[in-house]
Parts: sequence; structure tokens; C-alpha cells
Amino acid sequence: MTAQTEQRVRHRRKVTERRAVIAGVSALGITGAALVATTSLLSTAGAATSWPTENGSKPVSRTIPVSGTYDGGLARFYGTGDLGGGQEEGQDPIFELADGAVLKNVIIGSPAADGVHCKGSCTLQNVWWLDVGEDAATFKGKSSSAVYTVHGGGARNADDKVLQFNGAGKLVVTRFQVENFGKLVRSCGNCSTQYRRTIIINDVDVTAPGKSVVSINSNYGDTAALRKIRIHGDSGRKIRTCTRFEGNSSGKEPKELGSGPDGTSCKFSSSDITYQ
Repeated sequence: MTAQTEQRVRHRRKVTERRAVIAGVSALGITGAALVATTSLLSTAGAATSWPTENGSKPVSRTIPVSGTYDGGLARFYGTGDLGGGQEEGQDPIFELADGAVLKNVIIGSPAADGVHCKGSCTLQNVWWLDVGEDAATFKGKSSSAVYTVHGGGARNADDKVLQFNGAGKLVVTRFQVENFGKLVRSCGNCSTQYRRTIIINDVDVTAPGKSVVSINSNYGDTAALRKIRIHGDSGRKIRTCTRFEGNSSGKEPKELGSGPDGTSCKFSSSDITYQ
């Protein structure tokens, strides 16, 4: 094969790969300016990527209720008035999603209040948190069949939790990135009502500093499966992968039981975690 032929083959391969990425995000309903920004992010899978450029800004003084699908067009939403606090506990969210709702192409700026609340099954697609407030998103459904999907997007600057799992059901996090954080996912350790929770984290970039990828309550039967987790900037391997706790419903601080894969609660192997 000549050098000229090899060059043509490489070009066709790149075009094919890009078309596949565009087809994938288009199938998810990402269009227009959001499509341009998102494809530039997804085309470099396997490494931490840049963050999207906002398409205008929108102050939010009262929680925005969402039923059906809400497409923010990659505008930056930020709290004002009662939603203009910092890291205080008990704040209202910027968005509250009804059961089955979809929130996509949204940038949540600062102040971020309590981010996003899902009252039942929900999908967060290409949602970005520039500076996490109390939590980035809280999942609160009461049905064991509830499914919460976080696909794409990312969060940074979280003093503690990013995705808070208070309800029942399954949380699936894919193609997400997080940096400068406490815990990426936390199964509530001391909620007054506790549930068995299932967590799947796949194809995610984690950038130090951070404390743990996921924390679960093994005494309630929680499970966490980790696949293709890429950890950046953590040469000392200080970020814990999966931490097991003995949760409670009395409001007390949960007791830590251990961390790392155990084949029962924390389901992954060393090959599922890479350090870059």
C-alpha cells in the first residue's frame, strides 16, 4: 500500500468515526449548537475533555418544574433570590423533574442551589455543573423499578457529593466527567427511609482531587458496578473506587466497612480502573 493510499484510508476512517459519533448524539436528541459542542466533546473518548461554551445565561429565582423534555440549548442557568445561596443544606433545586422527565443540554452555573431533583425515573443528558452547590443532582423516586440515567455532561468543584441517591431503584452514569469533588455517587447513608439501590458507572473520567467514585450501603443490599473508569492526576491513588458503609435510618453518621472490589457489593476488577 502506498503512502498516498494509507492517507486516504486514515481519512475515511476518521470520517466514519465522526459520523458514528454524530449519529449517536443525534439519536439522543442533541441538535443544533448543542450538537456541535457535544460532538467535539465525545469525539475524544478515553481522555478528560474540555467543557462546553455557554449559549447565553438565564437567572432562576424559582425552581423550574420539568415534565416531558426540557432542552436548555446549552444556556447557563444560575440561582438568584431564594436560590442564590452557596453550599447551604436544605436548598431548593434549579430544576425539579417529574417521573419520566428528560433534562438535556443544560449548563448549571453558580450559584447552583441544590442542582436537579428527580422525583421518579429521569434522564439527565449533556447536563453540566460548573460549580456544584449543595449537590449536583438528587434522585428521590420511591419505586424499586425507577431508573435514573445520567448520560454525558460533567461536574466540578463539589465540596462533597455530586450525585446523591436517596430513593429506590437503579442509577446509571455513562460518559460523564467529574473533577475537584468529594464523592461522585453516594447512596444515602442515613435517610429516614432506606432502600436497596443499584448503581452502574461506565465510561467515566475522574480528575483529582477527589475522595471516592461511589459510596454504598452494603447492609441494605446496595451494589455498584464500575467499568472503564479513568482516573487522572492521582499518581498516589488516593481516590477510593468503591466504599462500603453500614447505613442507617436514624440520621447517625454511617459506619465505614471497607473499600475496593469485593465481588458482592462493589463489582469490578482492577482492569476496570485505569490511572492516566
